[in-house]
Amino acid sequence: MDTTTTSAVPQAGRREWTGLAVLALPTLLTSLDTSVLFLALPHISADLDPSSTQQLWILDIYALMIAGFLITMGTLGDRIGRRRLLITGAATFGVASVLAAYSTSAEMLIVTRALLGIAGATLMPSTLALISNMFKDPKQRSVAIAAWLSCFMLGIAVGPLAGGLLLDNFWWGSVFLLGVPVMILLIVAAPFLLPEYRNPGAGKLDLLSVALSLAAVMPIVYGIKEFAKDGVGAEAIATTLAGVVFLAVFILRQSRLADPLMDLALFRNRTFAASLGIMLLGSAIMGGITLFISQYLQLVEDLSPIRAGVWLLPAAVALMVSAMASPGLAQRLRPGDVMAAGLAVAVVGGVLLTRVETGAGLALLITGFAVVYFGIGPMAALTTDLVVGSAPPEKAGSASAMSETATQLGVALGVAILGSVNTALYRGEVDGTLPSGLPPEASSLAHDSLAGAVAVAASLPAEAARAVLVPAREAFTAGLNGVGGVIAGTAAVLAIAAVALLRRVPPAGKAPADAADPAPAADEVAAR
Repeated sequence: MDTTTTSAVPQAGRREWTGLAVLALPTLLTSLDTSVLFLALPHISADLDPSSTQQLWILDIYALMIAGFLITMGTLGDRIGRRRLLITGAATFGVASVLAAYSTSAEMLIVTRALLGIAGATLMPSTLALISNMFKDPKQRSVAIAAWLSCFMLGIAVGPLAGGLLLDNFWWGSVFLLGVPVMILLIVAAPFLLPEYRNPGAGKLDLLSVALSLAAVMPIVYGIKEFAKDGVGAEAIATTLAGVVFLAVFILRQSRLADPLMDLALFRNRTFAASLGIMLLGSAIMGGITLFISQYLQLVEDLSPIRAGVWLLPAAVALMVSAMASPGLAQRLRPGDVMAAGLAVAVVGGVLLTRVETGAGLALLITGFAVVYFGIGPMAALTTDLVVGSAPPEKAGSASAMSETATQLGVALGVAILGSVNTALYRGEVDGTLPSGLPPEASSLAHDSLAGAVAVAASLPAEAARAVLVPAREAFTAGLNGVGGVIAGTAAVLAIAAVALLRRVPPAGKAPADAADPAPAADEVAAR
């Protein structure tokens, strides 16, 4: 008996694939907007003169708002219409981009960046949920999601390049204007190319749940970021614990509502829960390794941001290739097995990073980085597909929001945990190797981080600067070696988890091997 379901499912045509290209643009832009600001910050500081605290908020408020509002916006799209929310968010993003570009004070820029983050939170779950509406066939949906993910990763990679080119020729506000033509195109094309979908049985939005979700997610993300920047401290601990308390209250409320903001019943599906967990830890690998490779290129190899961005491109291309190839493999093999094979490749990449040496050139570093990204690609593409595909159509927006929230939390966790590993190894290696004649404050700064050592060296004569930089860069490289080991171990654990937890998920388009674990039916979820 033929178990394929392709013939019974509507096939996407030219309109849907053209619509996917339109959906890819805001996806690319949202990720690009995250990385491009790092280059613009020195120019912004010279013009608007923000305090150190304001600089941190200019950098962090965008990601915090996206993380905080993802759950709300994903569910709101299910209620009012996903295309409608996408168009509204695109218009808001375009207006906020113009306001940010022409900000006249640090306070105005912080507010407009916050508005950009809220608007960005409407774009990601809306685009992913609309893909699930447009591509009913599991095989086509897998390819579409892989293409969507590839655009997201491409935006992260080309952000430094695009930002550098703009800042070399225009003022700092030009980096924000990148989004305006993209959003105009989306607003014009969406009514013709994208379908509208909303859940007709959805109830009213529970505003208390919205407030609780913000009070939970934003402090947790902020606390994790503080751990990454300053280590274990009273503020980071208190903020994270407060978020956890609000998260517990939020979950308790969702379990008692007839029409919750986040449907906890989705977690009863083993495919959904396992995929979300693998996505969380896989995103931690991606977020952590990207940060440290970027730092290595700029602080150890002393490359400009633009040249560092060029060296990041091979890894982005490797991820795009493996992500786009994974749906085809998942049509013949179980998705869990495809992920595990990719993660085994990522283990090799992590091991290569443990062998990087200061001054030995970039070949091994970039190869290891690219191999890690190549191995992560199938996991990133297939877990996203499984999370969205295992949810009923009327809950696709909520599922998409959970997927994006897991990614945001994973990246923050990766930066914090791998950052702690790197910092501990750096301080252990650099201890006793710095010149004895440094002032106590300068010695402490150089001992804390490589960035501090570079700052100290900038104020010293050439020989003294070299005496600081050489041991500091070697210590940072040792920290990177340790991070590579952690990445290899984590990828190995995830490979085993993918095989064990997703063993019942059949190749795309095939009937489930175990009918005891189906995706919840729409009427079943609504009844809960």
